[in-house]
Amino acid sequence: MALRSYHGKTPQLGKGAYVDDAALVIGDVVLGEDSSVWPMTVIRGDVNSVRIGARTNIQDNSVLHVTHDGKFSPGGYTLTVGDDVTAGHRVILHACTVGNRCLIGMGAIIMDGAVLEDDVMLAAGSLVPGGKRLAAGYLYMGSPVKQVRELNAEELESLRYSAEHYVEVKSAHQAG
Repeated sequence: MALRSYHGKTPQLGKGAYVDDAALVIGDVVLGEDSSVWPMTVIRGDVNSVRIGARTNIQDNSVLHVTHDGKFSPGGYTLTVGDDVTAGHRVILHACTVGNRCLIGMGAIIMDGAVLEDDVMLAAGSLVPGGKRLAAGYLYMGSPVKQVRELNAEELESLRYSAEHYVEVKSAHQAG
């Protein structure tokens, strides 16, 4: 498991959390219970903090980072990801807030200060500009992202299912 301290801060892993040996987690990062980080993913909590909730999966080749406190970003921006989130392959989460039970499609990019409320489905390849807020319970897609439609009951259920499935997969990897 590739965990690296930075300026006296060491990543903290909740009970049952899994970080693949080919991933890298640096600095002020807290990973919640039963969450998982998959191969070639980098999570950098070097210039601000990263908080990832329980049962969240960050899939292969994703990049998670933050913004420092500086002249052009007073206070900086942390990165917060809620519980039961699925972040697909090659996702970029940069100094944003992602609520609970969200699905972030492959290759999506979410920029500084953007907020995804709970129960959001973001289509693959979408770009969420900095500061944009996505309301709970909707499908969004595009670059820049646009609200498409309300999620139906089956889609809402699938958000939790995806997270539960990845808990099973990470447990199988941990068991060898």
